Amino acid sequence: MKFGKSICILNVGGTKYAFSKEVIKDFPLSRVSRLHKCASEKEVLEVCDDYDRERNEFFFDRHSEAFCFIMLYVKYGKLRFVPQMCELSFYNEMIYWGLESSHLEFCCQRRLDDRMSDSYIHFSEEEDQLEKEMRGENLVTRVVTEREDSKWLERMRRTFDEPTSSVAAQILASVSVIFVIVSMVMLCASTLPDWKTAENNSVVEHRYNPDSLEHPSGIIEAVCISWFTAECIVRFIVSRDKCEFVKRPLNIIDLLAITPYYISISMTMLTGENSQLQRAGVTLRVLRMMRIFWVIKLARHFLGLQTLGLTLRRCYREMVMLLLFICVPMAIFSALAQLLEHGLDLESPNEDYASIPAACWWVIISMTTVGYGDMYPITVPGRVLGGLCVVSGIVLLALPITFIYHSFVQCYHELKFRSARCTRSLSAEFLN
Repeated sequence: MKFGKSICILNVGGTKYAFSKEVIKDFPLSRVSRLHKCASEKEVLEVCDDYDRERNEFFFDRHSEAFCFIMLYVKYGKLRFVPQMCELSFYNEMIYWGLESSHLEFCCQRRLDDRMSDSYIHFSEEEDQLEKEMRGENLVTRVVTEREDSKWLERMRRTFDEPTSSVAAQILASVSVIFVIVSMVMLCASTLPDWKTAENNSVVEHRYNPDSLEHPSGIIEAVCISWFTAECIVRFIVSRDKCEFVKRPLNIIDLLAITPYYISISMTMLTGENSQLQRAGVTLRVLRMMRIFWVIKLARHFLGLQTLGLTLRRCYREMVMLLLFICVPMAIFSALAQLLEHGLDLESPNEDYASIPAACWWVIISMTTVGYGDMYPITVPGRVLGGLCVVSGIVLLALPITFIYHSFVQCYHELKFRSARCTRSLSAEFLN
């Protein structure tokens, strides 16, 4: 843009700053430097709030004291928070002028992280669009029938995927939790000795034919599986993106929990003789135990399990670091333990440390301070090595735990805020 004067005036919240055109061109703040690229007054008004052509003055309706601290960063290269000002408000000013949290000093970055973890606000694009449609903002002209169908599908999706979105969703979640608990109780009870004795008395009836459904355990198991199957099918039908639905971890776990039941039914129907049934017995027991994955379905309804899953997903680098901190000392201490306890003592070697893989087990239980007592060093050098192993395990395992803890706190507050937000909308729906 061809400025009328060589001096440009920035008016930020009533405080004026004068700069030359050359300084504006290479200004460190991206919003200010964009003024030099504007070719018309319309483009200028997209960058600032108002413009006075006669005085060549650009008006910004922003916090003047915050901009003063930002100008100190431009001059001296150090950016800190304004005293007595909310960290989130100052962060919004930074984003407006084109700065990021990485420009802050380290102490201020920690303050910002703590503040954001205390009051984390997360609005996904889907939720924002849904709220705008509910409030009647930015409505696009659509066919009435298509809009009603999309609202119905969206309501069904939220009912099955978000337990706190409505009263019906809470009832559905409660029923699902009851079925999960019942299925887990039945699975655990089937491993009891008395239960096994009762089942062994009728091996032939153990096949999944119509007669076996007369037993209470078979009926309960069939009802639970039917509920989980129907729930999974409905959630798949009402999902927006079918490919994304299949890729989600919880949906994969649902398939892993449901599929073994139908596979076991097919196998027992195909094995008509007892010998064939015995050959397939191991496979059937493995498939039956895979139903323990049902307990992970509770993650849909409990904030604690959701927090754990989100933390593990965000902290995979820290988890790899933790695994590395275990593997490297394990290789070193296991080799030294095998040498001190077995390799050097030829007369009476400690057979528990006959190989390095065997010594690795001792290193793991020592570093994690478990100490089962099934194997332990008997020589003086071995005991000194064991003390070093325990101390190093405490120190090395504590280092990445701090990062995982902070991420857990942030994930917990984020999910808690979203849950409270859904609860408020649920209260409004109930009152209406």
